[in-house]
Amino acid sequence: MLTLYSFGPGANSLKPLLALYEKGLEFTPRFVDPTKFEHHEEWFKKINPRGQVPALDHDGNVITESTVICEYLEDAFPDAPRLRPTDPVQIAEMRVWTKWVDEYFCWCVSTIGWERGIGPMARALSDEEFEEKVKRIPIPEQQAKWRSARAGFPKEVLNEEMRKIRVSIDRLEKRLSESTWLAGEDYTLADICNFAIANGMEKGFDDIVNTAATPNLVAWIERINARPACIEMFAKSKSEFAARKPFAKSEEQAQA
Repeated sequence: MLTLYSFGPGANSLKPLLALYEKGLEFTPRFVDPTKFEHHEEWFKKINPRGQVPALDHDGNVITESTVICEYLEDAFPDAPRLRPTDPVQIAEMRVWTKWVDEYFCWCVSTIGWERGIGPMARALSDEEFEEKVKRIPIPEQQAKWRSARAGFPKEVLNEEMRKIRVSIDRLEKRLSESTWLAGEDYTLADICNFAIANGMEKGFDDIVNTAATPNLVAWIERINARPACIEMFAKSKSEFAARKPFAKSEEQAQA
């Protein structure tokens, strides 16, 4: 039995979510609401003590870290459609791209996302409310990031992250001008993991990601969005998230 705890089809949560749909595996989606800080609730920290999503529960074994979950699915379900090549050289190429997105591309996009999205949410809280939320975050670095978002990231930090985003976009565009998919001619976890960060950039970063400046990157984003598994993932995730009940309430009811 598979249960995936995630924020839904975006950023790191999208990686294993799309992988599950692409592999055709049955699973229970449990969408955690970041606007309600559900990932810092005690019930969730019993699942992942780090208070982070995504987290995959497979028959009581909890696997964390988005790319690790994707690789785990390849190992645990070898008979499902493959998202990892069989050739060792191509596997290495795939892992170069998944390592790069985790260590470089994701982080610069994340900082801008925190400035634009988390900052206003953090500033909407009173000092008392904010401190109450922060003390429940188990990772010191995440506490510091919340404080930076609330204060506003320094301009020099944002400028440097935008520079890294441009470097990232150039790298993706160059590679996709040479090949249909990132790790070669086959669609793999390299594409899923980078798509999780790049999808939507043609709207949020339209000055640098557009059909004129990055035609191959935009075509790749559209190609993945047109895949049946991706279409199904977005459609089902939207309806399932809308129908869900807050976990905190469910936990209290279960204890009553």
